[in-house]
Amino acid sequence: MEKDLVAVYTGSRVEGQFVTELLKEKGIGSIYRDFLQESVDAGWGDGLPEDAVQVFVEESNAEEAKAFLDEYFKNRDKK
Repeated sequence: MEKDLVAVYTGSRVEGQFVTELLKEKGIGSIYRDFLQESVDAGWGDGLPEDAVQVFVEESNAEEAKAFLDEYFKNRDKK
């Protein structure tokens, strides 16, 4: 059965990797896709470092992942 993916994060490479690890610790599998690196590998550089990556989760986990990340970013930005 094919599972749909939902983007739950778009941003920088470093934070995208961190988000992937946070989701992993929470037990939510994710896919990290680096569009900037993909374009460089293909022979052209397209995009900005600020939105270079997206993190995807299965649709069935999207609501939980978004809520978890919203809470993380809300608390992080308070500090």
